[in-house]
Amino acid sequence: MSSELKDQNTSVDTRLKVILGFIVAGALCRLVPHPFNFTPIAAMGLFAGTYINNKKLALLIPISAMLLSDIMLQLINGTGFHNQMFWVYGSIALITSLGFLLKGRAQRQTIMVASLTGSILFFLITNFGTWAAGYYPHTAAGLTECFVMAIPFFKGTLMGDLFYNFVFFGGFALVRWASPIVIGKKI
Repeated sequence: MSSELKDQNTSVDTRLKVILGFIVAGALCRLVPHPFNFTPIAAMGLFAGTYINNKKLALLIPISAMLLSDIMLQLINGTGFHNQMFWVYGSIALITSLGFLLKGRAQRQTIMVASLTGSILFFLITNFGTWAAGYYPHTAAGLTECFVMAIPFFKGTLMGDLFYNFVFFGGFALVRWASPIVIGKKI
C-alpha cells in the first residue's frame, strides 16, 4: 500500500471517528435532564446526512445512536420505548436525507435553514403520529387540536435543533481547522 493511499485511509477513518464521536455524544445528551424537546435528535441526522457520503451509513448511524439511547432511557427510567417511535425514527431518516442536500453547501445560512426545516418536519410528522395513534379524535378538529396542543413543545425543538446543529457543525469545523487530517475524502 502506498504511503499516499495509507494517509488517505487514515484520514477517512479519523473523519468517521470524529463524526461518530459527535453523534454518540449527542445521543448521550438525551440521558441528562433537559427542557422538553431540547434534544439532539434532528441534529444527529442532519449532521450525518451532510458529512457521511455513504447514504446507508448516514442513515444507520443516527438511528442506531437513537436506538441505543432509547434502550438506555428505558433501562434508567422506563421512557425509552413508546408507541410513537416509528414516527420519531421516520423523522430522523427524513432529516438525515435533508442533510444529503447540504453536501458541499454546509454554510451558516444553509445549516440554519435546514435546521429550521428539520424542526418543522419533526413537529409535523411526530404530531401527526400522535393524532394517528388515537390520542385525539380522528377528525380535522382532532388533528388541529393535536397540533395546537404541541405548539408549546415546538419551542424546545427549535432551540434544541439550532443549538445542537451549532455544536455539531461548528465543532466539526473547528476540528477540521485544528486538525486538517480529518478533512480527507468523504465517507
